[in-house]
Amino acid sequence: MADVRISAEQLVRVVGEWRRPGTPLIAALAEAVRDAVLDGRLRTGGRLPAERRLAAALGVSRGTLTAALTTLRDGGWVHTRHGSASTVRLPPAAAARIAPLSATGEAGAMDLRQAVPAAPRAAYQAAMLRAAERADPVLAQAGEPGAGLPELRSLIARRHTDEGLPTRPEQILVTSGARAALALLVAHLRPRVAAVEIPTYFGALPLLRGAGARLTGCRVTGDGWDLDQLDDAFRAARGGLAYLVPDFQNPTGALMNPRTRRAVAESAARHEVTVVADETMRDLDLREGAESGAAPPRIRRALLIGSAAKTVWGGLRIGWIRGPAGLIGELCRDPLCPPLAAAPMQQLVAAELLGDPMPVLLRRRAELRRQRDHLAGLLAGDDRWSFTVPPGGLALWLRLAGARADAVAARARALGVEVSPGPGFAADRTLTRYLRLPYTPPPSALDRVAAVLDAAYGP
Repeated sequence: MADVRISAEQLVRVVGEWRRPGTPLIAALAEAVRDAVLDGRLRTGGRLPAERRLAAALGVSRGTLTAALTTLRDGGWVHTRHGSASTVRLPPAAAARIAPLSATGEAGAMDLRQAVPAAPRAAYQAAMLRAAERADPVLAQAGEPGAGLPELRSLIARRHTDEGLPTRPEQILVTSGARAALALLVAHLRPRVAAVEIPTYFGALPLLRGAGARLTGCRVTGDGWDLDQLDDAFRAARGGLAYLVPDFQNPTGALMNPRTRRAVAESAARHEVTVVADETMRDLDLREGAESGAAPPRIRRALLIGSAAKTVWGGLRIGWIRGPAGLIGELCRDPLCPPLAAAPMQQLVAAELLGDPMPVLLRRRAELRRQRDHLAGLLAGDDRWSFTVPPGGLALWLRLAGARADAVAARARALGVEVSPGPGFAADRTLTRYLRLPYTPPPSALDRVAAVLDAAYGP
């Protein structure tokens, strides 16, 4: 790596307004530097200026600066060799993490309102380098992504085919994430009524409502789907759309069994409902032996949307739609398709990562399984709440016995942990006694989550 010097003026600009009321200067300054490294504003490997000059530029005493640097050094964010300048670096623990820093409590409050992983740093950086090395053909084009790079469309089609659903590349449309895929489908299909699960992925509800769709719901618990309510919801949505998450459902983690999948297909045909199946969680199968078992079956004739957000990283911004070639062609001609498309260079990186996803995926499954079991063990046997241990996904769906979720969430927030109450996942604003608790943080952070929940609920 080339020698990079960070001037005192540059560091002052990078950390910005780092002082925070109520936070000691040492902690606030160390946190500002950590955030700048994680955001890419402060380059790793860069050499810091002399302490006296940097303290003057920041407007703090040299003792305060020295203490902040010691905090950073102890955490692995700064490395100092005797007789040499200190250099900025990313600690190995931050590089290999599953949970983003915001969800671990290392930077202060724990924000668990989104169940998302951090990037697999080493694999991601290697994929970027490989993509850059062979980017010339892409860079020679106009940069308009269209339906997606042929290489990536072929790769995604092959994955569907390998799992028992024969798919041609022309049946795949690449988008800038699963939400972009759903937004494009909803805008194109313009459903008058949409059937949704209660609870469901919270990001889907504003998309459907924003398109003018009236929502009708079907109850889902950790034990599965209510078939009577499902058929009633499809009947109410006749001629419209149904948005379902059959694989490790968000937020319950439930896995739709073959009987329910057949019932969905039959009800959809009977009521002329277009099923959109969100497969974002499909690869997060935490069942023992999942690596050697067959993938769950798909819902017959459903439109499928997928994403690399949960298995790789949300910042990759790669999603896709799998459907009939005729519909994919129509979607490509929709005016919304270009603004919802993924950047070509991002697609090249995705092709590198998704071409051989198992090294990253196996590690993530193992760690998520361990963290799920750790959190479940901490919360088990307490009559203040109940839950079903999910076979996959990223979170526990907790039912509170005698307290409102919004009140518990407010008390948890005051104790430094942000969690999501159930009404945000419900089309009808019910589920007032439910909380979603992601198990993406490491066990030590989950210990804190359990302790805060215990205090926030009360005796």
